[in-house]
Amino acid sequence: MFARFTGAALRGLLVAFVVAIPSLLLPGSASGTPEIVTLMALVAALLTLVEYNSSYPSIVEFRSAPPLNRLRYGAVLAMVLTLTLIAKHAVEPTNLTTLVFGLGQRVGDLTDFPYSPVRLVVLMLPADAAPWTVTAMRIAAGISYVIALITVALFLFAVRVLGWPTAHGAFNVWTNLPLFDPTAGGDVVHRLQRDGQINVVLGVLLPFAIPAVIKAASELIRPLPFDEAQTMIWVISAWAFLPASMIMRGIAMLRIAALIAQKRRRAYADADAEAAQAA
Repeated sequence: MFARFTGAALRGLLVAFVVAIPSLLLPGSASGTPEIVTLMALVAALLTLVEYNSSYPSIVEFRSAPPLNRLRYGAVLAMVLTLTLIAKHAVEPTNLTTLVFGLGQRVGDLTDFPYSPVRLVVLMLPADAAPWTVTAMRIAAGISYVIALITVALFLFAVRVLGWPTAHGAFNVWTNLPLFDPTAGGDVVHRLQRDGQINVVLGVLLPFAIPAVIKAASELIRPLPFDEAQTMIWVISAWAFLPASMIMRGIAMLRIAALIAQKRRRAYADADAEAAQAA
């Protein structure tokens, strides 16, 4: 019980740290409202603590199937930290921010080609956007998208090479997929395959669709203030992380469906062998 609470509390602190990174590193004029950030960090930490300290799952998926959630957390941490350093370079440059900015500039230039998601992010900016805003958005989008691709590749490596999730013992569908009801109707394998394929397709399309939606919404309502550091950090992080998370979820569900189908075939083969011996 104590070990579970300690682990849940540590996870809560790590989640709160990610939420607070921009306010901790950016100067006061660019860090936003500290009271709101503190409240959001506390809420995120409390929700994480309650979820992981409970014996029964609620909404967090794959809580007992590492390293999926650890890869997700690592991706968010890398995105938020990198984008915060890029935003800090404009107001308070240091050797570290200069290094990250230079690396991000190279990545942004390489990923900003026609019809790429990074180019669409740049095109969603208003026509009168400041040159620094355009440059910062290109760098932020490029480096965030590369981090997302690396995260997906690492999870694929864990599935294909390391044998996730069976490498860590038996996989409990109820604990790791609390929102999936295996008794809702239809074959479980087909439903997992369908949901997995939908998640992968949506994850591939969202980086292209989100900038178009934001651009269209900007024509109807007030455009998002991308020249503000906090807005740029969280919008670009969400733009890159959500599709990657959906792709990883889809790959995981397809993997689980394959394991269930394999177990079924083995059970059918054993049953046929027993029937043949009895005959």
